[in-house]
Amino acid sequence: MANNGMKGLAKDTAIYGVSSILGRLLNWCLFPLHVHVFSNTAEYGRIGYIYGFTALLMVLLTYGMETGFFRFMNKKDENVDKVYSTSLLSLATTSFLFVLFCFSFIVPISEWMNYTDHKEHIGMMAIVVAIDAFTCIPFAYLRYQKRPIRFATLKMVNIFANIILNVFFLVVCPWILKHYPDFYLIKFYHPEMGIGYVFLANLLSTLTVLILLIPTAMKNLKFSFDAALLRRMLIYSFPLLILGLAGVINQAVAQLTYPFLFEDKNEAFSQLGIYTACIKITVIITMFTQAFRYAYEPFFFSKGKEESSNTKPYAAAMKFFIIFSLLVFLGVMFYLDILKYLVSENYIVGLTVVPIAMLGEIFFGIYFNLSVWYKLTDKTKYGAYFSVFGCLIQLAINIIFVPMYGYIASAWATLICNLIITFISYFIGQKYLPVKYDLKNILFYFLFAAICYTFAMYPQIDNEVLRLGYRTLFLILFVAVIVKKDLPLSEIPVINKYFGKK
Repeated sequence: MANNGMKGLAKDTAIYGVSSILGRLLNWCLFPLHVHVFSNTAEYGRIGYIYGFTALLMVLLTYGMETGFFRFMNKKDENVDKVYSTSLLSLATTSFLFVLFCFSFIVPISEWMNYTDHKEHIGMMAIVVAIDAFTCIPFAYLRYQKRPIRFATLKMVNIFANIILNVFFLVVCPWILKHYPDFYLIKFYHPEMGIGYVFLANLLSTLTVLILLIPTAMKNLKFSFDAALLRRMLIYSFPLLILGLAGVINQAVAQLTYPFLFEDKNEAFSQLGIYTACIKITVIITMFTQAFRYAYEPFFFSKGKEESSNTKPYAAAMKFFIIFSLLVFLGVMFYLDILKYLVSENYIVGLTVVPIAMLGEIFFGIYFNLSVWYKLTDKTKYGAYFSVFGCLIQLAINIIFVPMYGYIASAWATLICNLIITFISYFIGQKYLPVKYDLKNILFYFLFAAICYTFAMYPQIDNEVLRLGYRTLFLILFVAVIVKKDLPLSEIPVINKYFGKK
């Protein structure tokens, strides 16, 4: 049963990866486009600033209901139709009120954000975050129904629409304006809008997905609102809201705080632009974690519903998550000399944050894996405690050290924060839901990855081809050890059939 569960988890992870890994990889391609189009680092910093607030508002507007939705949909004594309709109607109401509030008070909001020059950017992203919050429940319902292909398709539509519109506004329109200035369709294009076209592209792609998702959202919807049920869901989800807020501050603390930490606002946005551009390289780890999360959360909740005392799948999931995260880390670091060409010359100076930030993301993924204990035992308040504590660490380090050392302090703050909350969650979690993690092998892989990294990066080899070839040998060595210890080729059915022992 455990093997079947892990196979199902692996299958769903692969399918969700189409939208999460491949999709976000495609979306990631916008990053080199943006840093080359907006060579002024302060302009790119403004994009990061707005998206930092959208991430924070997304957590506020979903208020933990996505996880609460899965929890109550898997409770035997709950009516699944009521759970779906109640959560959907709740998010629809709060999202609408949010948009109404933002447009009613757009001037004081823009003044508080020190973003008075382009209030329309705030308005567009307010609509985007409201739509994304509303659609999180229909997307969660697709995951509950185990319809990963439909889920992935809609996510890919969003990403492709966003990419196409970005290329159209930032590349095609300027080219047409330069070569065919009298072309009548180009009259709508205004170059001075600048980064506003990034937000407009996001808005249009989000509206496209909303239109496509409405038939799915409405198909099984029975307009039945249960106030008592909503109250129970909110009680369960509220600690997750606190957890989410602290978590997004941990992830986007630089984007949220830099304009308040520097007297020179242009310097603040310039530092933020460099930092935001360089940590985009670490999104490879984030994509892997996100794909894993999409499949893992429904998986462990369904195991909880079965009241299984078998925790081996959780331990196995943790070990393989760490193994492949370290593999990704080594791959990125060994070939950073190639990846740096994605970054415009004005941003290369910030590449020193990449290894620190990637390790921070790995520990955040480990922390998510550990969260199974407080989600299954309904002790979500502990998750809130951990995240708030980590958030305070992040804020303290950024406020104290960023004005002194710049963006490198933000990378260290993320790593230190995620490392601390990971260890705290592990030791407390063992008291409530003991999981026998393979600590011996996990420690081995961390140490072995550190050895491979040190010996591969230490020699100063001037020839780039030789340098990359030398580092590749250590990557192959790491893969070979994984295959030998935990993925023996003899256990792969095809190889075993033709080359195994008779």
